Amino acid sequence: MKFLVVALVVLLGLWLLLRGRKSSSDERRPPPAPSKPDAVKGPEAMVSCARCGVHLPQGDALFDPAGRPYCGAEHRDARPG
Repeated sequence: MKFLVVALVVLLGLWLLLRGRKSSSDERRPPPAPSKPDAVKGPEAMVSCARCGVHLPQGDALFDPAGRPYCGAEHRDARPG
């Protein structure tokens, strides 16, 4: 019985010693660099199709040589009228 108590005290002492070393080595280590959040894009300008008037984001619009926005290739390539 005495052996079991001595073994438990020794194991507890080793555990506390190793735990103390681990936390002190963590203090010496530089803190991890904060991760950069993904760039959040702001609102995008809306344009309306020169043929049908549908509103769509400027990045999705197709433009003709004159700079007029269209909702798709069909409207861009269609003859006026």
